[in-house]
Amino acid sequence: MALPIIPLALVAGAVALARNVQVLPVMQPVEDSLDMVPEGFAAQRDAAGQQINSSYRWKRVVRFGKSGRGVEIDASAIGRIKFRKL
Repeated sequence: MALPIIPLALVAGAVALARNVQVLPVMQPVEDSLDMVPEGFAAQRDAAGQQINSSYRWKRVVRFGKSGRGVEIDASAIGRIKFRKL
């Protein structure tokens, strides 16, 4: 009997990640920054070309059935990569 390797690997990865998650208090300045992120993907580079900033936001409403209850999903991310010549 063949073992389903991919689902087992996904479950093992999820368990490993869940053990390393730290629950931190909500920081309001960070929440405000994430609320200001426009929907979609955006990336920009500074004038010197040493830093790239990017942001992504995905906001949708999912309903269960035509008149069922809904859930709003709002996923935001802000990233930064800095380059420095040594």
